[in-house]
Amino acid sequence: MRPVRTAFAGALLGTLLLAGCGQGGAPTAATAAPTPAAPTPASSAPASASGDFPVTIEAGNGKVTLDKKPERIVSLSATHTETLFAIGAGPQVVAVDDQSNYPPEAPKGDLSGFKPNVEAIIAKKPDLVVISNDLDKIVDELGKLNVPVLLQPAATKLDEAYEEITELGAATGNKAKAEEVVAGMRTAIDKLAAQAPKDKKLTYYHELDQTPYAATSQTFIGQIYGLFGLTNIADKAPDAAGGYPKLSAEFVAQADPDLIFLADVKCCRQSKDTLAKRPGWKDLSAIGKDQVIQLDDDLASRWGPRVVELAEAIGAAVAKAGAS
Repeated sequence: MRPVRTAFAGALLGTLLLAGCGQGGAPTAATAAPTPAAPTPASSAPASASGDFPVTIEAGNGKVTLDKKPERIVSLSATHTETLFAIGAGPQVVAVDDQSNYPPEAPKGDLSGFKPNVEAIIAKKPDLVVISNDLDKIVDELGKLNVPVLLQPAATKLDEAYEEITELGAATGNKAKAEEVVAGMRTAIDKLAAQAPKDKKLTYYHELDQTPYAATSQTFIGQIYGLFGLTNIADKAPDAAGGYPKLSAEFVAQADPDLIFLADVKCCRQSKDTLAKRPGWKDLSAIGKDQVIQLDDDLASRWGPRVVELAEAIGAAVAKAGAS
């Protein structure tokens, strides 16, 4: 069985969308490591390239077998909603959670991924539910009602993101399109990384919220930055082993990163101007040289196909800094 990825680094990505940022407390994982539900009876038929059914998927909750192509999918993950539409499974999606805001054609969500309600989910008459966290033991609860559930936890590296996209393709009968999406992502990200000037040895700070919490190189987002040859100042922070250290204003000021990436723009209205008002930050090089990059909060916290857009934003910032 493919192990459930419940490291703090992975769980936090999904949690930030649900709980918001800038609340003054430490970001915490939404749940402890979920106990895998009893596997759905396995079928001997593997997931074929043509999307034939039945298919068996090695999900975070064990082997899950789908006897036929699902036609009423419920997604309780904003990342997986994006993926489902990107791979051509959009017409099969009948309901999503209230954090799923992309693409525009996705259903308007009235379900909670943070506090999943079994009755509300069942009312949608799903033949497949896709989740990224087993909150309130939703896998077991839906299993009792014979509703197939795919637990696809937050990716901790790009290969895991690619794997999940491919698996969702197989599970929904859209494997060929999913493989096409993954191939396109690989090509685009590899090209962007290859184009980045790496001789400048630029440093950066990625802000999750204005507490401030940061992300180290060991996290999913940190590994994306690593492709561009950037050095993460948070890696030397005290208690960085968890992946998301709480930094002091003094630590950031002393590190004086060349680039500052803000992932708390929508939620917390952070900008170069708000950073300049923080104690000791007005003279930071990134502020003086206009190297503060406002990211889309969603792109910076999801691990689906739009990771390419995040990589594009990072690549553009690195190119600008490298040319200065």
